[in-house]
Amino acid sequence: MSDVTHYTWDAMPVEELNPLLGRRLITGNRMMLAHVYLKKGAIVPRHNHHNEQLTYVVSGWLRFWIGEDEAKVVDVKAGDVLVIPSFVWHKAEAMEDTLDVDVFDPPREDWLNGTDAYLRR
Repeated sequence: MSDVTHYTWDAMPVEELNPLLGRRLITGNRMMLAHVYLKKGAIVPRHNHHNEQLTYVVSGWLRFWIGEDEAKVVDVKAGDVLVIPSFVWHKAEAMEDTLDVDVFDPPREDWLNGTDAYLRR
């Protein structure tokens, strides 16, 4: 039988990536769950990754630009979910103070080892 681990968000440290962006991470063997805290005006620069991503906005509003040319714009508001397949280019801006929950499969190695420089500016 596998070990079961219980977490509370309040017990997880907030990693401050820049003055407008922070996160808390919980990682299993094959998935990662993240609380992402974005202040109004926070930008997640255009990037892609091999991980499949689900973004669920708990509160606030994120505007996404999808595609290498950023031609598709999608507003994701509280209660909405955006599914981002592997290797799809995307960028986001917090239009309001926002809490989103991101799920990644597999876990984001760059987030775990601190090589996610694009977020640390």
